[in-house]
Amino acid sequence: MSEFRRLTIADKDLFNEYFNAWGKEKDSIVPTVTNMNQYLSFEQFIQILGERETSYEVLNTTLFYIEGNKIIGSSNIRHYLNDFLINTGGHIGCGVRPDKRGQGYATVILAQSLKFLSSLGVERALITCDEENIASRQVILNNGGVQDISYNREDGNITNRFWIDIND
Repeated sequence: MSEFRRLTIADKDLFNEYFNAWGKEKDSIVPTVTNMNQYLSFEQFIQILGERETSYEVLNTTLFYIEGNKIIGSSNIRHYLNDFLINTGGHIGCGVRPDKRGQGYATVILAQSLKFLSSLGVERALITCDEENIASRQVILNNGGVQDISYNREDGNITNRFWIDIND
């Protein structure tokens, strides 16, 4: 059985196992909002995720894909876009724990994220990835992404931009 949902205080052990599964990649966990190292406690983490849905520069929701007794990955879904997100961030940022990559989970997580975004009334989603991230590019294409003009960042890297029409 799988579910795609917000975490609660009761999910502390479940999340800790997920966060630890990132191993040496903890500092580059995606989405970055799920990096536990930036919070004082799990309780603060849950509180801030809730606040980001109602009172943040760009309202956003973080959902976790849980299968069995493990968090497989998560997604940060921006309810709308600002100038920065139009160029480099897009509507959705998602990640899969290292030991579950290459098994189709990212495609599922992005599809579930698009459904959530549709429930907010968004009809067209912008999804981005770094040009060299072939796996993310394939996940976006698997979900119907159509490439738009890429964005050249100040650091010299290129962000590929894709649009996905969301159908209910």
